[in-house]
Amino acid sequence: MTFNMKEHVESLGAKAVLSYLEGDPEKNIPKIVKWVKTFDRKGIYSAAYPGLVKIASDPQNIWFQFMKSLYSDIDPEVRKRIFKNFLLHSAIQGFSKRAKNEEKYNCNVPWAILMDPTSACNLHCKGCWAADYGCSMNLETDLLDNIIKQGKELGTYTYLFSGGEPLIRKDDIISICREHDDCLFLAFTNATLIEPAFADKMLEVKNFVPALSIEGFEDETDFRRGTGTYKAVLSAMKLLKGKKLPFGISCCYTSKNICSIGSEEFFDFMVEMGAKFAWLFTYIPIGEKAMPELMVSAEQREYMYRQIRKFRKTKPIFTMDFWNDGEYVKGCIAGGRRYLHINANGDIEPCAFIHYADSNIKEKTLLEAYRSPLFMQYRKNQPFNQNHLRPCPLLDNPESLNSMVAASGAKSTYIVKPENVRDLTSKCRQRSVLWADTADRLWTEKNMQTAPSDARR
Repeated sequence: MTFNMKEHVESLGAKAVLSYLEGDPEKNIPKIVKWVKTFDRKGIYSAAYPGLVKIASDPQNIWFQFMKSLYSDIDPEVRKRIFKNFLLHSAIQGFSKRAKNEEKYNCNVPWAILMDPTSACNLHCKGCWAADYGCSMNLETDLLDNIIKQGKELGTYTYLFSGGEPLIRKDDIISICREHDDCLFLAFTNATLIEPAFADKMLEVKNFVPALSIEGFEDETDFRRGTGTYKAVLSAMKLLKGKKLPFGISCCYTSKNICSIGSEEFFDFMVEMGAKFAWLFTYIPIGEKAMPELMVSAEQREYMYRQIRKFRKTKPIFTMDFWNDGEYVKGCIAGGRRYLHINANGDIEPCAFIHYADSNIKEKTLLEAYRSPLFMQYRKNQPFNQNHLRPCPLLDNPESLNSMVAASGAKSTYIVKPENVRDLTSKCRQRSVLWADTADRLWTEKNMQTAPSDARR
């Protein structure tokens, strides 16, 4: 590997920041902003600096308190490993590699890769597409290892597991975490397989963080996931919190549970239970067993848009709503722009919710997939809408997905009952039209609020 002085200096700076924080986090949190500005020569994160300065200079700020909680609530060695892998490997070394390779190969190179170790699951959630894949597909451990090796060569140091239920392969996942101790691993899990012995292995490897799936309170969670699931999730939370292991939650908001998931009471309870982040998804009617009636209305989606933005000012938990936060990442992040998905059959899909592919990891390298017709269609067409509150090529701009699949020749990845892309998008078309009016109003509101005062006059 060629020695890079710039990366070496930045790595030393990152190690210094980590050392500052470990020594006296409350005193040294303000030094982070100064260091980030020094590192960010192109001003990529410049829009965030005013907010960062405010956080770093106010010990009463909710995000200052959140940062402090990472020191009081998380095992020190686990925290050090996660911070190091995120800051040093993913943010510095990975950023540099990804930028160079994107320019060299004229393709997207993702920040994160989501992959399914298995299609098997021990639950049967209503409206979930996983059952359409059956329970017999697996990515062998050697293949998972090879994917990560290829990814690191191109600059990807963050890996996420989904399924099926990924912890059916918990021993293999721990082995992967141990082998690639410079990477950060996260799993979307139903939490029912998290027990003390596994938590001890998490403490051992230090680079694995679970996102526990929960649908709101007990009635809403058990409605979709089965009786007793909610109590199992809370049990896992108590175990992880007791061992000072970091975890978050993964919430799919639907027409049936949105009042629960979007409530003050739910978020306050999740913070109390120890969750440090919340990934929020909206229901997408994918596959034969889809339940379109679970899709949220425009009014319900706007409710979540406003609630999450309110909570960011009042709740010490990091949130990301993957459909309503397009404004912060300038549209859709799929197709390798920030992430992609590899299912348990090896199909390389642009997104966990877009089950079409023209490449398989058993037949192509990651780089070949990134330069395939489907992924190049994504690169060519992103963003799919200039209103970044309408980011998705399926839910918000269904004709975009139709045209990309047609132009690339991509095929449905469902083996038994392939889903024609136009059948899929037809289930989303009415919602996309109704959301367009709401999103355009919200986008106008946002731009009016952020425009200079003389422009508003």
